[in-house]
Amino acid sequence: MKQFAPFYLLLFALLLAGCIRPSATSESAKTSGPKPILVKTVAAVQTEIARTTRQPATVHPFFETQVRPRVSGYVSDVSADIGDVVKAGDVLAKVDVPELDRQRETLVAQIDLLIAEEKGADAGVKLAEAAVLSARAKFEQAKSQQASVEASLAAAEAEFRRTEDLVSRGSLQSRVLDEVRKKRDSELASREAVLSAVTASEAEVGVATAEQAAAEARFEMSRSKTDVARRQLDELQVQLDFASVAAPFDGIVTQRHVNLGDLMEGGGGDNAKPLFVLSKVDRVRVQIPVPEGDAPFVRIGDAIRLTFPSFASESPIEATVTRRSGSLDPSTRTMTVEAEIENANGRLLPGMFGQATIELEAKVAATSLPSRAVRFDESGRAYVYLLDDEDRVTLADVTIGTDTGSDLEILSGIEAGDVVIGPHLKRFTQGQQVKPL
Repeated sequence: MKQFAPFYLLLFALLLAGCIRPSATSESAKTSGPKPILVKTVAAVQTEIARTTRQPATVHPFFETQVRPRVSGYVSDVSADIGDVVKAGDVLAKVDVPELDRQRETLVAQIDLLIAEEKGADAGVKLAEAAVLSARAKFEQAKSQQASVEASLAAAEAEFRRTEDLVSRGSLQSRVLDEVRKKRDSELASREAVLSAVTASEAEVGVATAEQAAAEARFEMSRSKTDVARRQLDELQVQLDFASVAAPFDGIVTQRHVNLGDLMEGGGGDNAKPLFVLSKVDRVRVQIPVPEGDAPFVRIGDAIRLTFPSFASESPIEATVTRRSGSLDPSTRTMTVEAEIENANGRLLPGMFGQATIELEAKVAATSLPSRAVRFDESGRAYVYLLDDEDRVTLADVTIGTDTGSDLEILSGIEAGDVVIGPHLKRFTQGQQVKPL
């Protein structure tokens, strides 16, 4: 029996060890728990970003006008239709206005009559000028006769005094003195007649001059009447020119609302029926409503990237801010921003809708994260899985700002330097332990 004692002792020891080992393994499993999930992390960083705003954009023609009639009448010709490319001054339609044509014929006849009267008045002026010249010639002739008579009278007076002196001395008979006196008296009478002729000639000059002035006045009045009639004809011709409806600028006819024989109501007011709608589309305006929060930062010259669903496979159209309205629409609280784009190929059609991204001049320092590090729940709430010093998860709500495409601006919720879980398919819970890679 003694030789089997060591064998039994060894067997007992093995049995005892087998009973103890499972208990130790079970206890270790209870204390270790599930292994932490391996995750990639990213840190929020402070970066300088250019502020952008993405808004809807609408294409408008550079110019657009409703062509309306200025005269009333029936449409006698339509020479333009939808899609026609026209030049400034091209006739689009004609309106028949026979009453204006008759008025024009009457005015032309009146002008012819007034021109004839004007010629008669001009002839009267020339006749009056000739009468003035004749009267002045007579006056000058009478003045010459007056000088001659004055000289003869002076000679006769001298001869009478000399003869009177000789008669008083007895050198001559008194009969001779009588003859000399008669001669002197005759010269005196001639002088009186010539003075009367001078006065009459001077009066004739005055009358002729007055008649000339009256003739010139009649001529001026006749010419004024002719000018008035011509101006009336010009005014009527302007109205007749309106009977030919012409394009005000180069463009394309986008609408037509007239048919041959239609009755047009003239006047050109808003109540008048438009004949055509003409658009200038070789250069277009793209209008962008910018919300109040971004409007103060938009400046002329800011870069714009335009995309349109019709050209989804093409690169964005590059443009710049051409003008800004400078005020907000009270109903929408937006400011209209406009960009001009060359459109010689006509691809951009008025009314086309797209998206515009405006690069604002303002650059701001902002906290940002990669876009895939930010999650969104069913209601659209943005949040991140923030890690503390012990690598435990905290669900942190964040406010999103500018989206650059690859990064998101974080306005609130975390700060620069905070570590969050990066892209991961698994959802995490509050306080969950993870292990960063």
